[in-house]
Amino acid sequence: MNYYNENTVLYLDGKMIKASDAKMDLYSQSLHYGYAVFEGIRSYKTVSGQTRIFKPVEHFERLKQSALALNMPYNYDTDELIKATYDVLAANQLSDAYIRPLVYAPANMSFSLNTESHITIEVWEMQPFLGEKLLRVMRSSFQRPNPKGFKIHAKAAGHYVNSILASQEAKANGFDEALLEDMNGNIAEGPGANIFFERDGQLFTPAGGNILMGITRATVLEICKELGIPVTEKICTYKELKQADAAFFCGTAAEVIGWSSIDEYTFPSIWGDTLSAKIQSAYKKRITEDEITVSLKEAVRQDIKIAETTS
Repeated sequence: MNYYNENTVLYLDGKMIKASDAKMDLYSQSLHYGYAVFEGIRSYKTVSGQTRIFKPVEHFERLKQSALALNMPYNYDTDELIKATYDVLAANQLSDAYIRPLVYAPANMSFSLNTESHITIEVWEMQPFLGEKLLRVMRSSFQRPNPKGFKIHAKAAGHYVNSILASQEAKANGFDEALLEDMNGNIAEGPGANIFFERDGQLFTPAGGNILMGITRATVLEICKELGIPVTEKICTYKELKQADAAFFCGTAAEVIGWSSIDEYTFPSIWGDTLSAKIQSAYKKRITEDEITVSLKEAVRQDIKIAETTS
């Protein structure tokens, strides 16, 4: 996949420059040690035809918290970064896009604190990261990092070596993606997405503590509340998962994508009949603001009815 060409523009330390002209110090602590933080954000062309970044404040605030957790200097304003992101999208003539802000360290071959950092915002076209077909998922031999060894609530670049290894292992074995457990052998998450599973008319998802609490995960919880779908956050076991009716991953890149199976177990429910599929549909409407348009149209209809009744 080509992420950029000779016309691509990105944001680097307050300036808009050609991607082909961007440079990074090969002695950067980030390159040598994975000492960087990033976000994955998406923008969409809404039903009204406008470009909208989905939950930009939440993403840039998490970027800030990730940097602070790793003791990285962070002197960037969220509103200014959001504006810069819209500028980068416009410069590249993109609406449906994946957005990657990255905060990285300068040259530093020691483990001493840095006094500065750099920031870039890059955008490119990307379809749903895991496709749109139901996934065949493999129980990974890799575990998620121990929270006593890492700041796992931070979206740190170095953590994702673990994700790459797990995903590559699954694909080498003929699966679409991996499911990782935590150090206690309980279900954790995918390489870049959280997990929910459905059984007997309710949803379950791993509780916080050993997972990255995703922004899409939070959106799914919001949707469940709005639709009256019961959901429980708890310690979840592999045995429970293999008794579920359905399951799905959710993440900014993956969006909401269902599973067909986990290892040799095939989920028995027809995907389109599940609560999980309803959540997938509601999420798609939310990111394109389709539900807002429907609500506004309904409000207009109600106003017309009231006007006709009182006239």
